[in-house]
Amino acid sequence: MDLITVRETRVARTRDDLVFAPGEEPLGGGTWLFSEEQPGLTGLVDLTVLGWQPIVESEATLTIAATCTIAELARIPRREGWKAHPLFSQTANSLLASFKIWNIATVGGNICTSLPAGPMISLASALDATALVWATDGSDRRLPVADLVTASRENLLAHGEVLRAIEIPTTSLEARTGFRRIALSPLGRTGTLVIARVDASGEAVFTVSGGTTRPRVLRFDGLPSREALQYAVESITEWFTDPHGAADWRRAMSVLFAEELREELSA
Repeated sequence: MDLITVRETRVARTRDDLVFAPGEEPLGGGTWLFSEEQPGLTGLVDLTVLGWQPIVESEATLTIAATCTIAELARIPRREGWKAHPLFSQTANSLLASFKIWNIATVGGNICTSLPAGPMISLASALDATALVWATDGSDRRLPVADLVTASRENLLAHGEVLRAIEIPTTSLEARTGFRRIALSPLGRTGTLVIARVDASGEAVFTVSGGTTRPRVLRFDGLPSREALQYAVESITEWFTDPHGAADWRRAMSVLFAEELREELSA
């Protein structure tokens, strides 16, 4: 779609170029920006020339640049001990997009758009990823991705702030995981998505997204009982109804998936 209100597009080459005038927004892949009208948008600031390395590995952290594409994420090689590695392809395939979109759409864009069905939100929240944010005063701030997204199309980024990267702890990548997703049709938008994780410490984490307006992360000291897990999922209040599913159906399927994953990971 043509963005007829945009009067200027400029390229950011250094962090100093990331000063946004009223009406300007950052441009990564642009797959969502160019998919519908953007009222009030008058300028775009291209981030892709900043040269951020898509994937950086260290002993403690896997850092994924905000400009890393979905295709690059899906191709991350499996390292020894990374039991959670299948989640990269599982969540990438939840995007339900062509290979053309995979090669343009970015991890950061998917998170910052903050749609309930954003699969990169699900991945980052399930793995306890931290968002590295470049603030407008030149400082950095960090917060959990699960807290960054607050509602449908809403997050804690102030105007002019830029998501630089997400940082995934290696301990999360070494955890055992399980994945469940459902949609009302084979090529439909996510109805609900549940990811379970059991860390080496024994802590169990169940993340519910897709059917909620923001990701919900449920933590337990160990694998919970069936009753405790059902109560925790049913206590979520952010379910919503739209053409892709009713709130009560999303809740019921999430309870079912959580129990399936509890049994799977207790084996």
